[in-house]
Amino acid sequence: MALDSAKKSEVIAKFSNSEKDTGSPAVQIALLTERIVYLTEHLKVNAKDHSSRLGLLKLVGQRRRLMRYLKRKDSKKYSEVISTLGIRDRV
Repeated sequence: MALDSAKKSEVIAKFSNSEKDTGSPAVQIALLTERIVYLTEHLKVNAKDHSSRLGLLKLVGQRRRLMRYLKRKDSKKYSEVISTLGIRDRV
């Protein structure tokens, strides 16, 4: 499931470093978090949707790798992102 463009633009504006920044780790983590939240809600209703569950696990792993990278490169931005998104510090 892709995010609608309005929600995606809002997330990018909130976490980007400049107005054209769409690929920084903070933005990618925020976009993945939005998709993870959506899929989690979807799976609460559709418990037998195993393909979506596998996709969710893949997204969680990708976000974890990006968070590990961000923590290593810029720990200040990392702590800012996890506090804003409400993600636990388990990296």
